[in-house]
Amino acid sequence: MARTIDLNSDVGESFGRWELVDDAALLQALTSANVACGFHAGDPLALRRVCEVAQGLGVSVGAQVGYRDLAGFGRRYIAYERAELTADVLYQLGALDGIARAAGTRVAYLKPHGALYNTAVHDEEQAGAVVDAVTAYDGRLAVLGLPGSALLAAAERAGLRTVREAFADRGYTAAGTLVPRSEAGALVTDPDEVADRAVRMAVEGTVVAVDGTVVEVGADSLCVHGDTPGAVRTAQAVNARLREAGVELRAFA
Repeated sequence: MARTIDLNSDVGESFGRWELVDDAALLQALTSANVACGFHAGDPLALRRVCEVAQGLGVSVGAQVGYRDLAGFGRRYIAYERAELTADVLYQLGALDGIARAAGTRVAYLKPHGALYNTAVHDEEQAGAVVDAVTAYDGRLAVLGLPGSALLAAAERAGLRTVREAFADRGYTAAGTLVPRSEAGALVTDPDEVADRAVRMAVEGTVVAVDGTVVEVGADSLCVHGDTPGAVRTAQAVNARLREAGVELRAFA
């Protein structure tokens, strides 16, 4: 059963002279770009260059907001007061949208990064803080997140458009959540295996969990991480394999 799906990845995460991935090459395989906003990664020049390339390729730009944690790449939990987290997310949204508009495009959606993404799956206060920022900034923005998460539930209650996401290069538990990066099976790094998983997710709506359980993963967008070794090659393999399977790649926003 052929269908349409979005393909997203994290970009703009390089900083100064340190380059994480070839963003320009990665963007060519995507339909949506989760652009760092400077709190967990990225600097203003890198973000502007990414937005310019995305605009030229017709790739949708999303704000990948995270904890204020450059040293930890946004992957360490931070306990926030709700209003403080909302303000931090607003700051990031406004900054990236300004850069995007200068590049001839705009921020079309929001996706949390790292520890904030994982926390917003189950923590209603932090999920609500993220949603508060979106509604305060621009209620037309879509929110990209894990199906069944507190984040998407809060976004739906607020009347925002929600977009379900699945991860082709991450291990799943039998409960349908992501295997923590500290545990075995958290990452899938072989490009062919990731591509096979992407096709199964898009066509059948399922993935095999680390314990062998078949889990349903209804998704509107598939993610391939930009900081995984070989990310460009993996994204290219996923793009090609989806098209071969008759799946149309199209941005959701």
